[in-house]
Amino acid sequence: MSLTVATLIPGLLLLLLGGLLLASGTAISSSLKALPRSTAASIILFGAGAAWFLFNIWHLSEADFGQYRVALFIFFALVAGASFFLVPDFLAVRGIAVLMLLGAMPLLDTAYMEFQYPQRLFMVSVVYVGVGLAIYLGASPFRLRDFLEWLYRQPMRPRVLGGALAAYGLLLCGVAFTY
Repeated sequence: MSLTVATLIPGLLLLLLGGLLLASGTAISSSLKALPRSTAASIILFGAGAAWFLFNIWHLSEADFGQYRVALFIFFALVAGASFFLVPDFLAVRGIAVLMLLGAMPLLDTAYMEFQYPQRLFMVSVVYVGVGLAIYLGASPFRLRDFLEWLYRQPMRPRVLGGALAAYGLLLCGVAFTY
């Protein structure tokens, strides 16, 4: 992956999220408020995160417990499958956290040791903020529900947050073409 693509990906994702918050209609706000406990979102987001994680397990090298990869694959597949039945609450939030953590690695790997491009730090900074949020929300997923309730208590808050996210997304999209 090139540094341009690695910077465009978070930029476009921030633009999308910021645009959704800026639009902030009743359908969008009710969908965002329902996201943490949504069964459909849990199946899609946690299922994608589990599939990506299991793909990584299957492709472990010998130096990374590769000789046990079949046993690890079966164990984690059972854990992922059981989580849909045993801990279904806020599984969509955990899925977002898993996807963020797994998605951060290729983005950060692309920017590694690229000291001649100091503007890469705009992308790296937002990815590390995302990693921190993913760890926090993975441990306490109900906090996303609380944040969304707080966010939509006043009609101006989603627009301000959406504008800030969209502006940073535009900045990242611009930075992506300076490499």
